Amino acid sequence: MKFRPLHDRVVIRRLNAEEKTAGGIIIPDTAQEKPMEGEIVAAGPGARNEQGQIVALDVKAGDRVLFGKWSGTEVKLDGEELLIMKESDIMGIVEGQPAAKKK
Repeated sequence: MKFRPLHDRVVIRRLNAEEKTAGGIIIPDTAQEKPMEGEIVAAGPGARNEQGQIVALDVKAGDRVLFGKWSGTEVKLDGEELLIMKESDIMGIVEGQPAAKKK
């Protein structure tokens, strides 16, 4: 199934949280918080300004981003849990690290 978000919405796949602390303590799944970091899977074309022109988004598919703990709406597409949120809910782009740890 293909999914294309509308306007200024993006689809995000959460990245796995660290399962070990810096001291080597293993954190069980039940005690872990949901990660606030993810990879953008798809992005809409952008929002319209007052003149009716489309303003492109600052993020694109493949970007690694940070977002608020309670941001977005959780959905399940093709058996994968994803988040849909507006671009304004994204706090920033993490640069220099590939988004390799998928949940």
